Amino acid sequence: MPEVLKAPLAVEFPFTRSLGPVQSAFLTGLRERVVLGVRTVDGRVLVPPVEYDPVTADEIRDLVEVGTTGTVTTWAWNHEPRRGQPLDTPFAWVLVRLDGADTALLHALDAPGPDAVRTGMRVRVRWAAGRTGAITDIACFEPYDGPAEEASAQPAPHTGEFADAVTGIVAPARLDYTYTPGRAQSAYLDALGGRRTVGERCPSCRKVYVPPRGACPTCGVATAERVEVGPRGTVTTFCIVNIKAKNLDIEVPYVYAHIALDGADLALHGRVGGIPYDQVRMGLRVEPVWTTGARFPDHYRPTGEPDADYDTYKELL
Repeated sequence: MPEVLKAPLAVEFPFTRSLGPVQSAFLTGLRERVVLGVRTVDGRVLVPPVEYDPVTADEIRDLVEVGTTGTVTTWAWNHEPRRGQPLDTPFAWVLVRLDGADTALLHALDAPGPDAVRTGMRVRVRWAAGRTGAITDIACFEPYDGPAEEASAQPAPHTGEFADAVTGIVAPARLDYTYTPGRAQSAYLDALGGRRTVGERCPSCRKVYVPPRGACPTCGVATAERVEVGPRGTVTTFCIVNIKAKNLDIEVPYVYAHIALDGADLALHGRVGGIPYDQVRMGLRVEPVWTTGARFPDHYRPTGEPDADYDTYKELL
């Protein structure tokens, strides 16, 4: 049997967002060991707070302080914590209705095992040692058998004003997964190992798709006929990259383009080099440049041929 290909992949980017007055007050409050909610017109207290009533859609800014103790409303045990989760030992994900709140807050509960967790158990906030104005300022919840905080029965109004308020956050988003190509893409990758590019032709519309997916995206029928394309191609459209990517050793600015290889009916992605970035243009004829031991072209460079006529690639834009 042929080798089953697989590779660990990660999609990662920093998500940057500004905060409105309610979220700013909530996160800044956590930094100061204060938990804030927001009161709706009908008197409910929402924690975490939102800026608009989920029932009426009215804007709400009536901030109140709730307790740091609460009750578990539901939970699930996490046997194998993942990178970036609140605790590095097994823990429970819990929804906690803090004293004085009418909704529950999702966070981690540090408990010795699932037998120690139950719906209705009392817990309290364990604050992080170093706090910056983020949900992680609550390190986790921990079991608690003491009395409820006196002030939490009637949440006290709060101005939401703090010195040096948090006005924006950067939340890293990351997805780790293992990719296993199917028959068509395995053949495509195997051909790249021999410095060849192979697509598959649709038996209905006769278009050649690269990389192949095993089915025609237009007709929805299975594809099996392999067709070698390229190696030369045409730049159909492109962008100039001015921000250096993490772990990518390429100096900016550089050009990333859609390149329609000769014989293909779908443009693929590739970096264009060997030419000043401001001279790259639609219709530029290019060819692949391979590096020793590489399984795919490092970049594409101009061939020196005349530019392709627009009508030859306009359907691939």
